[in-house]
Amino acid sequence: MAVLRSIVFWLVAAVFTLTIAIAGVATLPLHRDVTYRWCVAWARALLWLMRVVCGLRYRVVMPEALPAGPAIYALKHQSAWETIAFPALAPPMSGVLKRELLMIPVYGWYMRRLGMVPIDRSAGAGAIRELMRRAKDETARGRSIMIMPEGTRLPPGRAGRYHPGVAALYTHLGITVVPVALNSGLFWGRRSLLLRPGTVTMEFLPPIPPGLERAAFMGALQERIETASERLRLAATAEPAA
Repeated sequence: MAVLRSIVFWLVAAVFTLTIAIAGVATLPLHRDVTYRWCVAWARALLWLMRVVCGLRYRVVMPEALPAGPAIYALKHQSAWETIAFPALAPPMSGVLKRELLMIPVYGWYMRRLGMVPIDRSAGAGAIRELMRRAKDETARGRSIMIMPEGTRLPPGRAGRYHPGVAALYTHLGITVVPVALNSGLFWGRRSLLLRPGTVTMEFLPPIPPGLERAAFMGALQERIETASERLRLAATAEPAA
């Protein structure tokens, strides 16, 4: 049944996304907040479609209040789910992404217009400097920054190396970092089109204030994200299948 539901989802999502992408081209010459709201509406519609067609729900757990101003949101990355859902569920933000994604027709147009922060992994120290410059511009405009510190999707229960870009952002921008734990990979695998029914949990963890030494910051960030993500994984696998 999950296979059939996934096929229906992808067929509907493909037609819907193509329609939205073509119609949304008209927003590109306008203020970028208009384009941002257009893309958020698309993301929320896909979340609704996942729930209705695939039985894939979500819940958000967060502290009483998120930082009032721009912050860095550092996410565990297990699935494409969070790349769709996070902009729809979090404050306005600019995401850090691989520069080559900007070369994709239409998709790249939107990413450029939305002020996403590209990073060229082959450029070494120059990539970090460019990342800092672009991120500072975005936070000056009131946008938060979203980054996946591991840089790639990993299956539930696995932790990757946390790359130095997140520490550089933390030190250079001098703003709060909010770790975010997830168990999305249990329901949508990193190399799969199959969406399983269940409830994805996205948990905003206690913020890390600015001012820590680099090593202390990286240790705290990884410990919080990995501990909470493993807790979410174990809790979900202990529940009866939907």
